[in-house]
Amino acid sequence: MAQQLQAIRGMHDILPVDMPVWNQLQDQYRALVESYGYREIRTPVLEKSALFARSIGEVTDIVEKEMYSFDDRNGDSLSLRPENTAGVVRAALQAGMLQDQQQRLWYCGPMFRHERPQKGRYRQFYQLGAEVCGIAGADIEAELILLAARFWKNLGLQEIELQLNTLGSSACRQRYRELLVSYFRDHSDRLDEDSSRRLESNPLRILDSKNPDMAPLIEAAPALHDSLDEASREHFAELRDILDRVGVSYRVNQRLVRGLDYYCHTVFEWVTDTLGAQGTVCGGGRYDGLIEQLGGKPGHAAGFSMGCERLIAMLIDQGRAATETGCDVYLALRGADCAALGQRLAEEIRDRLPQLRLVVHAGGGSFKSQMRRADRSGARIALILGESEIEASSISIKFLRDAREQIEVSQAEVAQRLPALLQES
Repeated sequence: MAQQLQAIRGMHDILPVDMPVWNQLQDQYRALVESYGYREIRTPVLEKSALFARSIGEVTDIVEKEMYSFDDRNGDSLSLRPENTAGVVRAALQAGMLQDQQQRLWYCGPMFRHERPQKGRYRQFYQLGAEVCGIAGADIEAELILLAARFWKNLGLQEIELQLNTLGSSACRQRYRELLVSYFRDHSDRLDEDSSRRLESNPLRILDSKNPDMAPLIEAAPALHDSLDEASREHFAELRDILDRVGVSYRVNQRLVRGLDYYCHTVFEWVTDTLGAQGTVCGGGRYDGLIEQLGGKPGHAAGFSMGCERLIAMLIDQGRAATETGCDVYLALRGADCAALGQRLAEEIRDRLPQLRLVVHAGGGSFKSQMRRADRSGARIALILGESEIEASSISIKFLRDAREQIEVSQAEVAQRLPALLQES
């Protein structure tokens, strides 16, 4: 026998039994963001590698260690997208959507990172996201945070905390960068390998270290807020004032820097302690410099992304996940000559009731085995079409979930009768 092939490690199948909760998440997200005036955008999963090196930063774990990259037949270096913000901005620039325009965009799709698989973290994973371009004020950052807060509320999710920070303007970051480099140089003997490598190229990323041995050194590092200018302080104060007035609770975390180079001013994360060490379920902030980095005119942008697998794990753990419900009606065929008439009758019912989940038995088998399939399908009603029903132009209706007696109705009336019968069952 040939060896059975398995899925690639860290890339998982989403099976039919899993789909109700996936659809629950994506359908509720679509309805919510579109109610806020966001429009859907879809970008390729393959982009030029330079897009991510330029936007995310070359000295990041994503670019250095985690991207799936290869040279195509033309010699171009291509990468499976590890995130979608850069792709969305690239697409908007290419389509001329950012020429003195405001854009509210949302997306859903797979991302790819070669990292160690763990609970809620895969090498192919799915994200929901929102990106806004052309708006400079803290009010749009508040809108993004409020949108996420309403999403948790709509899903019924608990135990998610909002953490906020500000990175200030580019000038503030430069002053802070110099302070950090000086501080960490004085303690270079305590830096781990990754932090030593980042010291000159991206010292803010040291603050994002997950190495517990680095925690005391990072805790004693200079505070970024001490390097903020007045405009940056006012921007952050405006955001906090809006959130306070609306009643969104949060915690200011001055060590929150996010892992990507393109952020400035506000950064935020929604975190939970119900998923173990990897507790971030949504992260985002402002990234004004990205548009210019990708070849556009200087502009303003902000957004967030959230991991579907982690949110689904929370929905399941908190008993909020939709489950498979099966079909509404199962049409069983009793007799060799019933298949064609059964399919025709089913199509007539679908014409009248397009939302009805109707399964027509196929593949033959005894009537007893058909009824077992009808029961396993989750249907509440079985329609039975046999030779006697054909002669009488009728169809039998068997109630699978209660003790009502089987009834017979005319084929012409069955579509009209089904909604009320299903409501009663």
